[in-house]
Amino acid sequence: MSAEITLLVNPTAGRGRGAHAAQPAASALRAAGFSVRTVLGADAADALARLRTAVREGTGAVIAVGGDGVVSLALQALAGTLVPLGVVAVGTGNDFARAMGLPVREPAQAGRLAAEALKEGRIREIDLGRVSRAGAGAEDGTWYGTVLCSGFDSRVNDRGNRMRLPAGRFKYDLAMLAELAAFRPFPYRITLDDGPVVETEATLVAVGNGSSYGGGMRICADAVPDDGLFDVVVVGDCSRATLLKVFPQVYKGRHLSHPKVTVHRAAKITLEAAGITAYADGEPLGPLPVSADCVPGALRLLS
Repeated sequence: MSAEITLLVNPTAGRGRGAHAAQPAASALRAAGFSVRTVLGADAADALARLRTAVREGTGAVIAVGGDGVVSLALQALAGTLVPLGVVAVGTGNDFARAMGLPVREPAQAGRLAAEALKEGRIREIDLGRVSRAGAGAEDGTWYGTVLCSGFDSRVNDRGNRMRLPAGRFKYDLAMLAELAAFRPFPYRITLDDGPVVETEATLVAVGNGSSYGGGMRICADAVPDDGLFDVVVVGDCSRATLLKVFPQVYKGRHLSHPKVTVHRAAKITLEAAGITAYADGEPLGPLPVSADCVPGALRLLS
């Protein structure tokens, strides 16, 4: 393994926590005998291009410093390679770190853990989802580690992303209330593995490699990121009153026992519905239809 480690840093993550968290992570790596190079990038595309160059040149590992957005960027460069990923989770959501049992908002501890894992060879192989749009091959897809969402939750994301104020999670609480005012179920066409197309009315469909999204909402609470399968959670046609009752239960994963909720396990899924944008790891993918494959052992994780 190369002694040079790459820090992929989002300095604006977590209202500026990313910039401050990079230093203790770098210090822990240097104290363990590694040299450190930092990748920032002028924007996401530039950062990804620089990261891919570091991977091609043989970096020993990549440490993503920030939130789920910077982890998502790292996955695009590391999936299917032998280069391991460490995470210093200091963003707003940090769902990837939570799902993998890594420290959250503890940059010094996370940096030490990554350094120790590198020294001791503690690497866990985990699955990733790969999403492709209609007409595109799987090799052109987008990788994700936590949840692909579509329906009511992605509509909330759409609205929240258009809102300037308030900041943080309150923005999405307000976006949810606004979406409830116009709420209606969506007609889906769902194909699991090589099974028949199922046509159904649903509030949302979430495809989990990890357990949570939105900063700890355990929508796919029982998902296991190294079993080769997605947990597909379908929230059926329900009223506003039912949705308001069920939604708070998502933080504890208790919604899975509700009669309007069905959980499937599959290695592949295709989702079709009009007027819905799909999100994965909190990042917009574009409108449905999309297909997602669970790729076993696609990522080597320092843990």
